[in-house]
Amino acid sequence: MKIKSVSFVVSNTDHKKCPEDGLPEFAFIGRSNVGKSSLINLLTGNKKLAKTSSTPGKTQLINHFVINDQWYLVDLPGYGYAKVSKSARSNWEKFIADYLTNRKSLMNIFILLDSRLEPQKIDLEFINWCGEKQLPFVLVFTKIDKLSSSALQRNTSKFKKEMLKTWEEMPPVFTTSSISGFGNEPILNYIDQILEIC
Repeated sequence: MKIKSVSFVVSNTDHKKCPEDGLPEFAFIGRSNVGKSSLINLLTGNKKLAKTSSTPGKTQLINHFVINDQWYLVDLPGYGYAKVSKSARSNWEKFIADYLTNRKSLMNIFILLDSRLEPQKIDLEFINWCGEKQLPFVLVFTKIDKLSSSALQRNTSKFKKEMLKTWEEMPPVFTTSSISGFGNEPILNYIDQILEIC
């Protein structure tokens, strides 16, 4: 897939105010500071599209970007950021859950995982929640340029082993680097495949 056009459409905290034109939606979510904004900017070829920050928790709204006038890339707030108040975090979790469980046009969730880390409880909890709600998702390991290939293999294997304690099989898995651009094409091709059968 080639990205020919990308435009910001709307930000809000209510799934009922999201676009109603029925275009397919692909949501991106992960722990705060997982590299989500950098990946979105890489995928779209626009370095300023999603705001990157050294401060985790920058994205606090549901952000819709229309791609090629054909589908929406949805940038969701990161989960698990401890430095916001409990009530703010609770509000985020509610509107994220409402969006994910109520959007009929949501085709897939890209769950981003920091490849440098051991399996994180909060990631596994979110993945299991998606499973309970029967939401389609894939896993995207980010920042693979920050560790050796053997460390990457070790960490992704540990994560798969942890997941397979409760899952019968693994969902599709992607590895990415927003520095080198690795993994960009496979993700766009995966979205393209889903669009073809929509």
